[in-house]
Amino acid sequence: MNIVMVVSMVLCAAIGLWGVFDPDAMTAAAQALVNYSLTALDWFFLLLCTFFFVFMMAIGFSRYGRIRLGGDDEVPEFSTPSWVAMLFAAGMGSGLLFWGVAEPIYHFSSPPGGMAGETPEAARQAFVITNFHWGLQAWSIYGCCALVIAYGTFRLGLPSMISTPILVGLKNVFTRPALKGIGSVADILAVVAVIFGLAGSLAMGTLMVRSGMHSVFGTDSGSTTISFMILAALTVCFLLSASTGVDKGIKILSNINMIVAIVILLVVLFGGPTAYLFQVFVNSIGDYLIQFIPLSFKIYSFQPPASWNWFHGWTLTYLIWWLAWGPFVGIFIARISRGRTIREFVIFVVAVPTIVSMLWFAAFGGAAIHIELFGAGGLAEKVFSDVSAALFAFFEYFPATDMLNLLTVGLIFIFLVTSADSGTFVISMMTSNGNLNPAVRVKLIWGLIITAITVGTLATGSVSVAKAMAITGAIPFTIIVILQMAGFVRMIREDPQVKTPRTVVRSADGTPPERTAA
Repeated sequence: MNIVMVVSMVLCAAIGLWGVFDPDAMTAAAQALVNYSLTALDWFFLLLCTFFFVFMMAIGFSRYGRIRLGGDDEVPEFSTPSWVAMLFAAGMGSGLLFWGVAEPIYHFSSPPGGMAGETPEAARQAFVITNFHWGLQAWSIYGCCALVIAYGTFRLGLPSMISTPILVGLKNVFTRPALKGIGSVADILAVVAVIFGLAGSLAMGTLMVRSGMHSVFGTDSGSTTISFMILAALTVCFLLSASTGVDKGIKILSNINMIVAIVILLVVLFGGPTAYLFQVFVNSIGDYLIQFIPLSFKIYSFQPPASWNWFHGWTLTYLIWWLAWGPFVGIFIARISRGRTIREFVIFVVAVPTIVSMLWFAAFGGAAIHIELFGAGGLAEKVFSDVSAALFAFFEYFPATDMLNLLTVGLIFIFLVTSADSGTFVISMMTSNGNLNPAVRVKLIWGLIITAITVGTLATGSVSVAKAMAITGAIPFTIIVILQMAGFVRMIREDPQVKTPRTVVRSADGTPPERTAA
């Protein structure tokens, strides 16, 4: 009997039914757990996420960086453009659309630390904060969760499971029965974390599609019925895509996503104040690098309660949110990264997405703040009144508004299909003993369970509830990530590429010794 599948399915199905029949109680429990954890363990989560970044840089640019995730001569399974497209689609695609305008406007209007809002200095700080939330730490979390799986799966030929680095790397640390129990708990917690993370993100994405439909077709922007209809269509689409495979459904959808997203980005960059937006981009890189280390350790302990609450509600919530997506995005990134060196992996999974995300926020957030500082104004009020409609309110200031709205609705929908498809695929792998091609029926069952929990989240109609649901599963999973990394370090230290014995060969004429590989 597959204990991970049985326990995970019973637990998640029960949560799904709870969400359908008593959504208020389910979401209240999730928010209570999140609020307690944010208050008691804020220091721990901040230090941990900073450590992830340090770890990725150390492993990528050390002697371990030349190790290939596969055989020494193995070539990458996917082209670099398709690989990067799938990284974004699974990792942050719909989130960048949702918060691209809204978050810089929020921090511009109400910055933390007692700074005056709606000023040039508040604008600069808004981009620092936003880039900190979506930058190096976020992608380092994904990178760590992916690397520990990819190394074991493709380098050592081990099952693609959350528990694998623990079972193999720590086999001399725990007794065999204890290790087996820890491994099962790790896999079950990972499934729960993925389910909750997907449910929260799908709920936010559905609310955004509903707002887009209101802008394009004039439908009711507050109708729960329309939300459920969107979710139903989304479910049908991602289950159909899930029945194909990574090299077909997910790859094709990700490439479409990337093309449409680039088109929309170019429209904003060159249809708005172009020179100003590139200035914002360059300026935000410098500000981010200057403040990166201070922000990585800043908890606002000596600030008024409002700043402390802001830190919990924004920075800490984001960091734990990325942890919630860690097992899902990690296994998915691992699955598509076969044949890459660790150094190449670090560059393209951490550095490149960070730069692209910064360009995205500079374009959308920069144009939004330009409207507030130098243009007609009024966008901030629209953002605060309905954050899920922020992007569509932003497009009202551009020509071809209807076309942009229509493209964006389609893009968000495809991003959600891709995320749900990827998540269903990963959960099915985790509950099928790491099978890289899980059975279609398993993917269909998990897809329906994800939908049921999303229904409970959508019933509240609240973005804050959706965020709470998204990070609930990450809180207990954090310990598992630490154990994974410890096991990974013990495994990679034994890799033949870094343990090649060296001998000293002395020449007959007494010239200095030459070191050669044995």
